[in-house]
Amino acid sequence: MTKEELHKELKYHFGFDSFKGNQEDIIMNVLAGNDTFVLMPTGGGKSLCYQLPSLIMDGTAIVISPLIALMKNQVDAMRNFSEERGIAHFLNSSLSKAEVDSVKTDILEKRTKLLYVAPESLTKDEYIEFLQNVKISFYAVDEAHCISEWGHDFRQEYRNIRPIIDRIGQKVGVIALTATATPKVQHDIQKSLGMKDAKVFKSSFNRSNLYYEVKPKTKDVDKDLIKFIRANHGKSGIIYCLSRKQVEDLAETLNLNGIKARAYHAGMDATVRSANQDDFLLEKVDVIVATIAFGMGIDKPDVRYVIHYDIPKSLEGYYQETGRAGRDGGEGKCIAYYCEEDLKKLEKFTQSKNGSEKEIGKQLLAETQMYATTTMCRRKVLLHYFGEEYVEDNCGNCDNCLNPKKTVEAKELLSTVLETVVALGEQEKIDYVIDIILGRETPMIVELNQHEEIDTFGEGKSEPESTWQAVIQEAIVVGYLKKDVESYGNLKITPEGKKFLSKPKSFKVNIIDEDDVDDIDLENIPQTGDADSCAVDPELFSMLKDLRKKMANQMEIPPFVIFQDPALEAMATTYPINLDELANIPGVGQGKAKKFGKEFVDVIRRHVEENEIQRPEDFRIRTAPSKSKIKVEILNAIDLKKPLDEWAAGRGIEFDDLLTEIESIVNSGPDTPPDISYFIEQVMDEDRVEEIYDYFKDEAESDDIDSAIENLGGDYTEEEVRLVRIKFLTELGS
Repeated sequence: MTKEELHKELKYHFGFDSFKGNQEDIIMNVLAGNDTFVLMPTGGGKSLCYQLPSLIMDGTAIVISPLIALMKNQVDAMRNFSEERGIAHFLNSSLSKAEVDSVKTDILEKRTKLLYVAPESLTKDEYIEFLQNVKISFYAVDEAHCISEWGHDFRQEYRNIRPIIDRIGQKVGVIALTATATPKVQHDIQKSLGMKDAKVFKSSFNRSNLYYEVKPKTKDVDKDLIKFIRANHGKSGIIYCLSRKQVEDLAETLNLNGIKARAYHAGMDATVRSANQDDFLLEKVDVIVATIAFGMGIDKPDVRYVIHYDIPKSLEGYYQETGRAGRDGGEGKCIAYYCEEDLKKLEKFTQSKNGSEKEIGKQLLAETQMYATTTMCRRKVLLHYFGEEYVEDNCGNCDNCLNPKKTVEAKELLSTVLETVVALGEQEKIDYVIDIILGRETPMIVELNQHEEIDTFGEGKSEPESTWQAVIQEAIVVGYLKKDVESYGNLKITPEGKKFLSKPKSFKVNIIDEDDVDDIDLENIPQTGDADSCAVDPELFSMLKDLRKKMANQMEIPPFVIFQDPALEAMATTYPINLDELANIPGVGQGKAKKFGKEFVDVIRRHVEENEIQRPEDFRIRTAPSKSKIKVEILNAIDLKKPLDEWAAGRGIEFDDLLTEIESIVNSGPDTPPDISYFIEQVMDEDRVEEIYDYFKDEAESDDIDSAIENLGGDYTEEEVRLVRIKFLTELGS
C-alpha cells in the first residue's frame, strides 16, 4: 500500500486529513508484517497505530489489553466510526456464554476486524483452539509496560503472551505499545515478547501543553484544593489518592463544599463505580476522585487538571496519570502534593515486599522523591527519566521555571561528589553517598564498611543535604553520573564525569533560598492549545457545545464520542452547512456525519443565515456516482431478488448509503415501489419484523428512526428499523 492510499484510508475511516507524529511510519511497518515497538505518550494516538491497519488487512487483529473498561471504551469507539457493529468485539470474563458465542460467530463470518482480549482470557484452551482456526492479521499488545517488573503496572499474565502466540501457531507481526517505558522496561518488553529485532518508534515524551507543579502538603491541603477547583469551575478534573478511604473522604468533602464530585476505586460496588465514571464522562459532575484504578480505560480529551493528593509510587505512574490532562492539546494543569509523611508511608509499604520487588519499589520511590524535591525544570527531570534529553534551560510551564531558584556555582561540590562515588567503588546509592559527604557516622559506614576513612568523609558538612541532592540530580541529568538499573540505583561515574574530574569546569545548580516566594498564580499559567483557535466563532462554538451536550444526554453517551472539541472548533471556523461539507471536517468522516451531523449543520446553517456570514469557499465536497444510474441498478437488483448487503459490498457501496437510496426512491412515490420483503425475510426474524412494523402502523407519530428505536426499547439496530420502515411505506403506498 502506498502512503497516498493510506491517507485515503485514514480519511475514510476516521475523518482525519493527516497523521500525528510517526503514526504513518508505524502503520506502514505493521502493514508490512514486521514486529513493531511503539513508545508514545498518552494522547499521542497509539490506538490508531493498530486500529487502522486492522481495518485494512485481511483477517482479525488480536489486541491484548489489561482492563475490561479499556476494552469496552475502545470497542465502543470503533463502533462509532463504523456502521458495522461487529467490526470490534472483546472477550473477557464479563461476557455470558451466549455473548461469547455471538462474538465467535461474527469473527468466523469475517465481520470482526479487532478482537480485544485480556491476557487471562487468552490462556484458556477454548480460546486458543478457537483462534487456531481464525485468520489473524497481527497481534497488538497494549499497555505493554505491564510485562516488566520495572513497569508501574506489572502483571504476571503478560509474561505468558509470547508462549500463547506461539501455541496459536500463526506467524504474523506483533506490535507492542506503551506510553511509559524507561530503557530498562523497553528492553524487558522486547525480550519477553521475542521481538528483539522489532523496529522501534519512539515519540517525544514532552507534553508541552501540560503545566507541572509540586506543592507542599500541609494541614490546609483541602482548603487549597477547593480554592483551586472553584477557580476552575466547569472544567473537568481528576484527583488521585493512594487509599480508598481517602478517595471517599475527599469526594464527600468536595460535595459538601458545593463541588460536583464522584468517588471511584476498585472496592466499590461495580454498578456504582460504573455509574460514577459515566457521570464524569457525561459531564454531570466536574471531578472524579479516584485511586489509580481509574483512568486506563478513559479516553476523555478535555480533562483540564490532574491532581495527585498523595505523591505517587513511581514516575511511570505519575507520567501516565498526568497524561490524562489536556489530551486534545489544550490546557492541562498537573499538580502534586508532597510531604515527608506520605513518603514514609510508601517506604513502609515497600519494606513489606520481598526480594527484587522490594528493591525495585525502593528505587522507583527514590526517583519520585527526587522529582518532587528537585529545584530543576520538572520537565527536564521527567524527560530524562524516560531517556530523553530536554535541551531548554527554562520550559516556561512548570513551577520551578516560572519561579526559578537561586543559581550557584557548584564546580567544587560536584568534584566532591564524583570523588566520593569513585572512592566507594561505584557500589553505593545516592543516600549513602550524601551520608559520607555529610560525615554521618552510621553503623553501616563506621562499623561495617569503615568508610569514615574516605578522604571526602564529612567534607560537605557546611552545606545542607538539599544542596547535595540538587548537585547529584543535576549531575545525573547532564550526564556526569548515572544510576545503574541492574544494581537498583548504585551511582556510576560516566566518561564525561571522569573528564570533569581531570579537568573541572563551570557547573551551576539551582538551590532553594529561604527568601524564595513559592506562590504561583495558577490562573496566569501560559496556555497552549490549537493555534488556529483564534479564528473560531465563539458564539457558534458555544451553541455547538450546548447541542453536543444535549444530544449526549439524550443518547446517554459521553459528549466527546459525538465530536471532540477540535472538530467543533473547525465547524465554528469553516461553517459546514450540509453533511458532505461536515464529513470533510477533521475528526468527523462520513460515518459520524451521518450518525450525528444533521442537527449540527442545521444549527450552523441558521447561524450563518441570521448573521449574514460569508463562509470560506474551500470545502472539498465528496463526489458520488450518478444518482440516476445508481437508482436503476438498485431497482434491477431488487427485481432479481439479490441479497442487498452482498450486492452493495460488491460495488463498494456502504449498506447505509444503499438504504438511503432506497428510501429516496420510496419517498419519490414511484408507480411500482421496490419490494424488499424477500431480503428482510433472509436477514431478520419474523417476530422482530412484526414488532417494528406494528410500531409504525399503530404507535408512531412520525417515521423518525431515532424515535422508533427509543420507543421499541433500544433492542433493534438502525438498519433493522430502516428496512422495516421501507417495507411499511411501500406497502402503505400500494
